Amino acid sequence: MHLLETTSGDTTDGQEIVASVSDPPRFGQVFDRHVDSIYGYLCRRVGHMCAEELTSETFARAFDGRDRFVGEDALPWLYGIASNLVRHHARAERRQLAAYARVASQDARDQVDDGVEGRMDAAAMVPALAEALRRLRPDERDVLLMHAWQGLSYRDIADAQGIAVGTVGSRLTRARATVREVLRERGQLREGRNDG
Repeated sequence: MHLLETTSGDTTDGQEIVASVSDPPRFGQVFDRHVDSIYGYLCRRVGHMCAEELTSETFARAFDGRDRFVGEDALPWLYGIASNLVRHHARAERRQLAAYARVASQDARDQVDDGVEGRMDAAAMVPALAEALRRLRPDERDVLLMHAWQGLSYRDIADAQGIAVGTVGSRLTRARATVREVLRERGQLREGRNDG
């Protein structure tokens, strides 16, 4: 579960955002607290080149909409904005996943030459995982990556996506089923193993 981050003055994100409506530089505290998390998430989603632009856009939109923010922890709200921006850059994301799959396939072949079996097994899974991510619906991909990469709780994901907690669970279940299916198709998952 995400822990509420505070500054040395123990103010919450919500307090800083409310204060920033009349004193805009106060929004910088929220930026400083969360820019690394948002940038890291976006790097994984769209690559470094697009992540810088989308991180800036995420915080610009958050700043513009700060008068409508309700709550104390801004991170789920920021993830929601970032995910919406990623949806608008879906073609770039599909290209990134295809590139991951190509590079990972080459890396897996190269690992055979190295003779390092454990690394080879892990490297061999990367193309299958990239293919699984490509097959997911965008809403399922968002939920899975927020949970797996960012470690967000179901509640935080629900807040970020503006959906019910039960919907988060349903989307994660479907996403995991798709990942298992692709891993089985590619021989990366042994039949009879309990993966769920």
